[in-house]
Amino acid sequence: MIPIRDENPPQRVPVVTRTLIVLNVAAFLYQIGLGPKVAAFMLGWGVVPERLTDAFQGLTPVPSAMLTLFTSMFLHGGWIHLVGNMWYLWIFGDNVEDEMGSLRFLGFYLAAGVVSALMHVMFNPGSPVPAVGASGAIAGVLGAYAYAFPRARVVTLVPIIFFFQIVALPALLVLGLWFVFQFFSATLFAGGGGGGVAWWAHIGGFLFGILAMALRRRRRRSTAFVEQ
Repeated sequence: MIPIRDENPPQRVPVVTRTLIVLNVAAFLYQIGLGPKVAAFMLGWGVVPERLTDAFQGLTPVPSAMLTLFTSMFLHGGWIHLVGNMWYLWIFGDNVEDEMGSLRFLGFYLAAGVVSALMHVMFNPGSPVPAVGASGAIAGVLGAYAYAFPRARVVTLVPIIFFFQIVALPALLVLGLWFVFQFFSATLFAGGGGGGVAWWAHIGGFLFGILAMALRRRRRRSTAFVEQ
C-alpha cells in the first residue's frame, strides 16, 4: 500500500516539517556533488554499529561516534530512498507537528532518529556498514500519528491482484500494516538489516513514537484535571 495523502488538514503551517524536508534534500544534493568521495563521506557521517559499540566500550572516542546518530538521519542512499522518506514525512509530519508544537516536534523527531539508530546498533553491534536515512525518525512520526489520529482517513493506493485501487482507509490500518511488514521483515533477516534496510530501526522508531505521543496525551489530560 502506498499512501497518497491524508484527509486531516493541520491548523498551523508545519514549519519544522517543511524545513526538515528542505534540509534532507539539500544534504542529498551535497552528497551528489561529492562524486567518488561520497562513500568515504557516508562512512564518516553515517551510523556504523561497530564504531558505536567500540565507543560504548571505551575503545574509541565517544563524542564523534555519538554525533553520527544525528548526522546519519539527514543522509540517504539514493533518490528512491530520499523521495520515499520525504513523502511519508510530508503526509504525516504536519499533523504530528500541529499536535506537539513546532519546537517539541523537532526534539521528538531528533530523539526518534537517535532511538531508532541505537536499536539498529543493538541488533547489529559488529556491523561495519554505515546506516543512513531519515527512516527511523519518520517511523517515530508514523507511530505518533497512528496513536493520535487512528481514525483519520488516508487516501491509499492499494494493489488488488493485477490492478490498483485508490481507497480512503483509517490511519491505524495503513500504519499498522506498515509496522507489521517491518516486524516480519526484521524477523526474516538476521539482525534486521537484510536487503540493505535497517528494519529494527523502523520498529524502534515507531514504538518510540507511540510511547512519546501516549505520554504527551496523558500529561496533557493530567494537567487539565489539575487546572480544574
